Amino acid sequence: MTTPVLGSPETRRPARAAHAVKRRPRTEALWGYAFIAPTGLGLAIFYLWPVLQTAYFSFTEWGAFGGHTWTGLDNYVRLAGDPEVGRAMLNTLAYTALGLVGIPLAIVFAALINRPGLRGVSAYRTAFFLPVVTMPVAVAMLWRWLYNGDYGLINQVLAVFGVDGPNWIADPATAMYALVVVGIWSSIGYNLIIFLAGMQAIPKELYEAASMDGAGRVTQFFKITLPMLSPTAFFISIVSVIGSLQLFDLVFVMTGSGQSARANPAYSRLQTVVQLFYERAFVTNDRGYAAAIVIALLVVIAVLTILQFRLQRRWVHYV
Repeated sequence: MTTPVLGSPETRRPARAAHAVKRRPRTEALWGYAFIAPTGLGLAIFYLWPVLQTAYFSFTEWGAFGGHTWTGLDNYVRLAGDPEVGRAMLNTLAYTALGLVGIPLAIVFAALINRPGLRGVSAYRTAFFLPVVTMPVAVAMLWRWLYNGDYGLINQVLAVFGVDGPNWIADPATAMYALVVVGIWSSIGYNLIIFLAGMQAIPKELYEAASMDGAGRVTQFFKITLPMLSPTAFFISIVSVIGSLQLFDLVFVMTGSGQSARANPAYSRLQTVVQLFYERAFVTNDRGYAAAIVIALLVVIAVLTILQFRLQRRWVHYV
């Protein structure tokens, strides 16, 4: 047996193999960065840059002809003492909290549709999902007609039973609840489809074993379905909260903007943060203050999202 000489092909071959193994992860990483570069560039240009630009504008004051000057924290000091901002924030948080009722409703409807042997499942899915693919403006216009106090369909039906219905959107006692109903109706189809997919992914063996142990359908729902759906419910809650805090189109179409909207007696109960941002930015042209409002909303969304991630450790069960 001969000993390989240093520098011979026998000694260089393992060194080349080791060098190739070291280069492979680097090459794969470069290819990975190349593939995600278009998406990353798009996110940076269309999402990250506008956020940074808005944050900068929140420290400025805009003139009538588009110029702006640096004012420091003046907009935020003004925001902290503005009762209209506080009222709009409370309205937005109230709408968000009441809208979460749609999540358990979606779970119940998904469980009813997921029953074995149920006929017309596709028709039910289509009926529930139809509002999701309908334009929000069309949804708002439809419900604005339904809620009309003079000739709305809801009040006409109530009149048959001798009930004098209110002007749902113009009455401060009913305006917020009427808006929440529209929000739940327009989003429950999306939540239902997600929950239905989660239910169908639960192993059938769990239900069979529970059935053999004498557990009924109600017990199986609370002991198997709900715990197994908790990750899906967590995802839906995150998406629902973020979407509700950005509410604008429904309120804008159903109440209008400017003086016509403020003539509504229930306007103070319906105004949201994004609607207030729109009025300050595009109606009164106070863009620096509008930027401060939307940055404050961004902070609220971030805080609530972090809080949800912290609390999910107590009720979300991952398999």
